[in-house]
Amino acid sequence: MVLRRHHDMGGLDAGPVDPSGPGAEHDYAPWEKKVDAILRLVSDQKRRIITVDELRRGIEELGPGVYDELSYYERWIASITNLLVEKGVIEIDELGRRMAEITADWPAGGVADAEPKA
Repeated sequence: MVLRRHHDMGGLDAGPVDPSGPGAEHDYAPWEKKVDAILRLVSDQKRRIITVDELRRGIEELGPGVYDELSYYERWIASITNLLVEKGVIEIDELGRRMAEITADWPAGGVADAEPKA
């Protein structure tokens, strides 16, 4: 017996596809473009820090609850972050400190109309 991971929908009936729903063509938010740029930088021929296969593995390892709640690019950045920590490129405490700094500077979570502290 082969067990499927939560994300593996191959061959299963998933119902009709809503062409205007998630995954539809849209203008990308600036943060989505940044996630794409980060992936390109860490996976380019010069750096080769993360491979596409590793990115996919990281996404698949998110687990059912997280996988279902995150958007496409949120899954990407979660996987990239986990892989960079796993490989020792960034330290978990360094990541936590930086996230705290950003939260303090952008209390609205970086919403476009929020102004950073001077």
